[in-house]
Amino acid sequence: MTKPTKSQPVKTAMLPKLAALLMAGLMTLGIAHASEGEGLQAANIRLDDVASMQRGARLFFNYCSGCHSLQYLRYSRMAEDLQLDPKDVEQNLIFNGGKIGDHAISHMPPEQAAAWFGKAPPDLSLEARAKGSDYIYNYLKSFYLDPSRPLGWNNTVFANASMPNPLWTLQGQQVLGHEAGGEGHEAGAGTLKLQTPGSQTPEQFDRTVRDITAFLQYAGEPAALKREAMGVWVLLYLAFFTLIAYLLKHEFWKDVH
Repeated sequence: MTKPTKSQPVKTAMLPKLAALLMAGLMTLGIAHASEGEGLQAANIRLDDVASMQRGARLFFNYCSGCHSLQYLRYSRMAEDLQLDPKDVEQNLIFNGGKIGDHAISHMPPEQAAAWFGKAPPDLSLEARAKGSDYIYNYLKSFYLDPSRPLGWNNTVFANASMPNPLWTLQGQQVLGHEAGGEGHEAGAGTLKLQTPGSQTPEQFDRTVRDITAFLQYAGEPAALKREAMGVWVLLYLAFFTLIAYLLKHEFWKDVH
């Protein structure tokens, strides 16, 4: 008959190694994500800036919704999240005859859009989640005149984009000044120069683009507003639970030698 042995405390020598592996994995994911937006200026938007998203909503529906839909976003949800009066939304932001409870669908017929632009403009509900806010911010600032294109415009972020610059009256008209030896219209092949000023200064237009970007970031995940607001409380709960778990563990093992 074997002699019973005392219980031994759980070994913790591997915990630092596991923590290091976890941190390395998170850093790898962060580097991979950053590489997707390499060479792009940071949008630096904030989802807690409700005023910015309100301005972005107004700009989107006045300059973008004629072609692009937000099929996963209801006007009523937007009004609630962005602290907008539903009556103001109906009167000033709904141009397709829809109601406050409808989804934000463009009134442009897809068949005609395909004939005009070569293909129907994409829905932008998930654009920020798919490509990131930095991409949208840089894309909207990177249109330039290109007579070789059917619509007369091109873009350094997305070469040969099949759309004109929807914000040209605000930004003005840019041209692409090629560097020595540069060819084609690929991103980075030249420097954009403002040829004809728009109604806004470069600083004002930069804020305009940030506002639209912030709104599209919100539209991609409306729940993010509440999720981020709850994040602080979740972290406090986890910290409190960790303390309780440590004290409980200490109580269980205090008599074990």
